Formats: sequence, structure tokens, C-alpha cells
Amino acid sequence: MAWKSVTIPTREAQKTVIERASVTAERLGLQLWCEDEGGPYQSIPQPGSSWQPEGQPARRPHEYVRGETAKLLTLLRPATGEVRAQAVEHTTNAILHPWLKGELEALLKQCPRAPEVVPEGRRWQDWDISPAAEQLDRFFPPVRVLLILDNLAGHKSYSLVQWCAEHGILLLWTPTAGSWLNMAESLQRIIQRRALSGQHPADAQTLMSWLTDAVEGWNRHPTPFIWGGKRHARRDRAYARRHRLGGSGATTTYALPRRIRSVRYYKRAA
Repeated sequence: MAWKSVTIPTREAQKTVIERASVTAERLGLQLWCEDEGGPYQSIPQPGSSWQPEGQPARRPHEYVRGETAKLLTLLRPATGEVRAQAVEHTTNAILHPWLKGELEALLKQCPRAPEVVPEGRRWQDWDISPAAEQLDRFFPPVRVLLILDNLAGHKSYSLVQWCAEHGILLLWTPTAGSWLNMAESLQRIIQRRALSGQHPADAQTLMSWLTDAVEGWNRHPTPFIWGGKRHARRDRAYARRHRLGGSGATTTYALPRRIRSVRYYKRAA
């Protein structure tokens, strides 16, 4: 079966599915991965602090010279903190798709085999929000991996989507202005800060080398990511204690009293 997108899901529906996947996917036996392309990082003096001998502060050139750039192809598994990444100079489809397919094939070899009786949570209709999702279970293998990607044209190319569907990989695209739903964004900020803070890379090769070293250092002691967490629960409780107002998303910390209009009664003239 050829993959065809029949409808465009709403932003709220996409957000709900991605948040549900971030919380429940690993419990259902599905591996959840997030993919993103970090950068471009430029070979110019980077902001941040650095260690220097006393009395010899770091000096930066005052001339502005446009430096070479590098990007970081990133795959993150939030449940374990494992990162698969490759530093590159360009992220065209000719570079991104072969790398992504190779990494996903390696991931599938580590995943357990799909069960003969597909349980709830492993079906396409459990995650795909299109009306034709029930038909996908007839033509594609059970879902084994959930992959969250940004809403880019290169992430929705026919060849990539069809290949992923044939291998049991369900793609979840973030809605417009919804990159905050992709936890790989948070990881890339950490990697960038560790690799480039306060440094001045000379060229793109140095940039890629430092980014690769930062990823290797991260994988020695990875930190799992949890969606929401205690802080999110506290915000929900605080929001529930507020009083919502009509007409917008505004709230108040106390209930506003409603003014009752006084009604005057007039006696009719006899």
C-alpha cells in the first residue's frame, strides 16, 4: 500500500498525540525517539565563560568575518538519554535520509520482535489521527518505534514516510510553532553549550569535532528526559486553582464579583 495523507490534523490533535506518546510510549513497549537537526553553528567567537590564567582574560577579534557553519543530526531516546548524532556541514535530504534510515535500521535490530497478536497501543490507529488509520493496520506491520520530527518538508517526503511505514516506524510531526514538543531541542542546547561555550572554533571541521566529542561525553553518562514532571504537575494544580475568564485564556487568582443591576419598580399611575 502506498502511503497517502488524506487530511491535515489540527494543531491541538497533533499536540495531544505527541504529549501522550512522550508519557506512555515506553510503558507500552514502544521505543520513542526524537529527531532534529541542530544548528547551523558558525565558526566565530561563541558567547560564554571559559577558563583562563589569572590576569590573562580571553580576547576576541573585533573584525566580523563570516565563518563556516556546521549542523548536528540528532536522534534522542528520552527514556534512557541515549543519543545518536553526526556532525555535518549540510542537512539536505540526500544527507539526512540515508543517515536517518541507517540509524533506524540499527534501532530496529535492538527492538523486540512485533507480537503476533497486536495489543492496544501497538496499532497504527492508536496513534495516527487520520480517518483512514484503521486501514493502515491491514497493510503495514505493527508499530515498533515512534519518531517525533519537526514539521519540515524534508521530513514528509514520500520515500521517507513510505520506508518508515514499511518498517513499523510511525512518524509524529510537531505542529506549526510546536518545536517545543520535540525533546531533542533541549538536548541540542546542552550539547551546544558543552561544546562551544566561550570558544572560538577556527573552521567547520573544528566545529564538527567538538560537537562529536560533546555527544560522546554525554553518552558516557546519559541523563533520561521526563516529559512534564513535578514542575508541570505543580503548574497544572496552580492553574486549576485560578478562575478562568471568558473571551480569552486569561485567569485571575480570585473570583471577580458580578455586579447585580438594581431593578426599580414603578407603580403605574391609577
